[in-house]
Amino acid sequence: MSRVAIVTGGTRGIGEAISIMLKDKGYKVAANYGGNDERAKEFSERTGIPTYKWDVSDFDACQAGVDKVKSDLGTIEIVVNNAGITRDGTLHRMDQNSWQEVINTNLGSCFNMCKATIDDMRANKFGRVVNIGSINGQAGQYGQVNYAAAKSGIHGFTKAMSQEGAAQGITVNAIAPGYINTDMVAAVPENVLQKIVAKIPVGRLGEASEIARGVCFLVADDAGFVTGSTLSINGGQHMY
Repeated sequence: MSRVAIVTGGTRGIGEAISIMLKDKGYKVAANYGGNDERAKEFSERTGIPTYKWDVSDFDACQAGVDKVKSDLGTIEIVVNNAGITRDGTLHRMDQNSWQEVINTNLGSCFNMCKATIDDMRANKFGRVVNIGSINGQAGQYGQVNYAAAKSGIHGFTKAMSQEGAAQGITVNAIAPGYINTDMVAAVPENVLQKIVAKIPVGRLGEASEIARGVCFLVADDAGFVTGSTLSINGGQHMY
C-alpha cells in the first residue's frame, strides 16, 4: 500500500515540485494550499494530485484538514512542512503583525501539522517529517528578522522532535534551501539577482526539483537512520 504524504504549500514553487516527485515515486499525495484557488485547481487538473485548502497557521484548521485527508486517502505517515510567507523589512520598520504572521505561518505550522499527525505515526511505529528551513535561517539576512527567526526555529524544532520520535520509528529532518529558481526569486530585480548568483559557488540558482530530490531521500522507508539532520542544498553558498 502506498504511503500517504501531505505537503503544505504544495501547489506552487518548491512545494509543487515536492508534491509531483512524491507522486511519481508512488506516494499518495495531498497538496495543501492557503489561498490561490485558481492555481490549485490548475495544479490538480494537471497533476492528478488532490488539493486541500486550509490555513496552516491555524491549529484547529490543521486538525480538520488532516482529518479530511485521512478520510479521503488514509492515515498520514509523511508530512512535509513547506508552507511559508515573507513580510520583509528591517526591525525598526517592522510592525508586530508582520512579525507574528511569519512566525505563525512558517514556524507555528510545523507544530500544528506535526501535532495533528504524531499520534498516528506513533501508533504505526513509522513516520517521516521533513521541515523546509532556509539558508537565511542558518546565516541570517538583512531585512528578514522575522523570516530568519522562524526558519532558524525550524532547525531547533527538527532536532528536538527527532529525539522524541526516534524510538517510535519516526524520523524528523530539515532541508535548508539556498536561492531557488521560483516565482518569488524571479520577482527580484535583475541587478540584485545577479549579485545573489555571484555569491553562489556553483554559479546558478537551484531548481525546485533539486529540493524535491532531497525530500524523497529523507522520506524513504530505508532512510530510517537519518534523523535530526539538516540537509543544506544551496550550491555551496553557506556551509553549516
